[in-house]
Amino acid sequence: MVPTKAKIQVNANQAVGDTIHPYLFGHFVEDIRDHMDAMLAYPLKDMDFESTDETYKGLSGCWRPYTNGKSTIYALEPAAARHSGHSQLIRIYSDDEGYAGISQAVAVKQDADGYDLALYARASIEIKFVLAEIVDKMSGEMLGSTRIDLTGHNWKHYETRLTVQRNCEHAEFRLYVPSEHERWLDHVSTGMLWVDHISLLPSDSAGNVRKEVMDMTRDLNAGMMRLAGNYISAYHWRQGVGPVYERPCVVNEAWGGWTNKYFGTDEFIQFCRELNVEPLICVNDGSGTPAEAAEWVEYCNGDADSPMGSLRAANGHIEPYGVKYWEIGNEVWGAWQVGHCDAAQFSERYIQFAQSMKAADPGIKLLACGDVRMDWNKTVIERAAEHIDYLTLHLYHGYPRFGMNEHTPKEERYKAMVSYPEWTRESIHRLREMFRSDKRYSHLKVAITEYNTMYNPNTIRKGLPREHTLEAAVANAANLNEFIRNSDLVEIGSFSDLVNGWLGGCIRVGDFYADQFRGKLTGWSGKPLTVYGTPTYYVMKLYANRDLGCVVKSHTECGTFKVNSLIPAAPQLDRLPNLDVVACINARGNKLTIFMVNRSLEAASTEVRLNGFADSGTAKLYEITADDYEAINSVQHPDSVACITYKLQFMNSQVTCQLKASSVYVMEITR
Repeated sequence: MVPTKAKIQVNANQAVGDTIHPYLFGHFVEDIRDHMDAMLAYPLKDMDFESTDETYKGLSGCWRPYTNGKSTIYALEPAAARHSGHSQLIRIYSDDEGYAGISQAVAVKQDADGYDLALYARASIEIKFVLAEIVDKMSGEMLGSTRIDLTGHNWKHYETRLTVQRNCEHAEFRLYVPSEHERWLDHVSTGMLWVDHISLLPSDSAGNVRKEVMDMTRDLNAGMMRLAGNYISAYHWRQGVGPVYERPCVVNEAWGGWTNKYFGTDEFIQFCRELNVEPLICVNDGSGTPAEAAEWVEYCNGDADSPMGSLRAANGHIEPYGVKYWEIGNEVWGAWQVGHCDAAQFSERYIQFAQSMKAADPGIKLLACGDVRMDWNKTVIERAAEHIDYLTLHLYHGYPRFGMNEHTPKEERYKAMVSYPEWTRESIHRLREMFRSDKRYSHLKVAITEYNTMYNPNTIRKGLPREHTLEAAVANAANLNEFIRNSDLVEIGSFSDLVNGWLGGCIRVGDFYADQFRGKLTGWSGKPLTVYGTPTYYVMKLYANRDLGCVVKSHTECGTFKVNSLIPAAPQLDRLPNLDVVACINARGNKLTIFMVNRSLEAASTEVRLNGFADSGTAKLYEITADDYEAINSVQHPDSVACITYKLQFMNSQVTCQLKASSVYVMEITR
């Protein structure tokens, strides 16, 4: 097929926008489904025996019996003092002359320095030690073992290192009393081992986060990291600080299961500091109170002699964190939120929270929950504009808004998906007009604190995870172009999500596929240690690592397409340009960056005219593409879609390049 022709003219001397904010390409962490399990480095689950014994009587959650004794008894008993969850009792009978303990399936990697093995336990005095082992379940090969001497009858924390000889994706962790132990006659108070906590943490983890996730996130150059999501409307921050043993096990009211107690405020801040990004924290305005939110601000920003600052110092963090950006309310307009209310009620609530939080630290910036429905936004800013720095939007784009479903021809669905920036443009334009309507609103900026593509409802997804596709990357890249074009108003963006969580997570971890949340068992791929990026991961990485100053004027001549919506659509969907283009120049004026997204299903032979920026030289062209717009990355093929770099020689201020169908490009020229 002969490529279509296109022309892009860039006028690098004509700036048309404000400085592009470094927080525009931010990301988002949420305690949703498997996000934390996938993100954190702990291979064991149910580490505090918090679950019930639905599978095996007397055994918590994921734990299984490990014994050859016919009389071994398991029971869940009260946890140690000030601890949460249960303690796990293993009762051994001398007559069995066997071993007894607990086990759990794990995936481990080679660790010559040794996993940090933490254990909180007590035992009857005849039990002098326990063994911890990791074995290959398939071959029985011993991959690592250690002995833990129990030095008393009372509860005690034990810590040691457990080296692992090689990677093993089908391993088993065992903790048990071996058969070679002192025998006893008294069956009333002897032969008992209680375990209150067991955890493994690889030596290369950073702040409890997987090294692979940390490295990939660092490469994203996020600028800002948001802690928020549906769970936050029932989240009480004090439950996630202090000694982890003493943090309560709390039900995640938004998503089910347990709230992850191993990634609280201090861990989040450490995560941000490791990445050199600005933290953004969303407070609980659902079941929480203004006083609680103000205390959270003081915990993060107060001096060590303030009430909450002293608590932070007692937890090992003397210096204030200096968290500047705080969001009040996450999708409060949604009935799925704890504390759901109408705009008038939220406005009054917001003012109370804002006043309390500003009293704790007058220097913070506050984000108010906005919506794509402008009547909500109008009410909120009319009543509370003086207390707001940013109004938030959540922009999720999918073909159901066009009246389409899985039976609609896929090319029609494709066109609908890549119309994403038109919908974003419509929402931003309406907010811009609203802000211009009254000088009280002139200071307001926009923070798009969640955005992504959406396909089918979360609870019925089957088959391939569609959000992983090149199609989604094309839609998300075009949407980022719209953010850049509106950089005078839009300063903050948070892609949803960072790791797994739901099908939008741009970093994927092994068998923590979110599509397994319904109907598939963990372990089906056999590659639980594989960590990889989706096509959109490479888009986010590509955009965020460019040297950008401000937008410059550009003009594109190309073919067009139309979205055949079955229901009335908000923006105009006729004659949409095949190429979505925005050009930027850096602060020094010596680097031109042109973002080009080919939304068409046809390739385009494209002439880029530089209008005197550079007469000749070498252009660098970054390309994200594949043979099929439904191509995905997976544990089996983690690099099917990635970013490739080319060099193009040019003369007479004109660069010619071939833009493949449904692909993302960035051209850089330095003079």
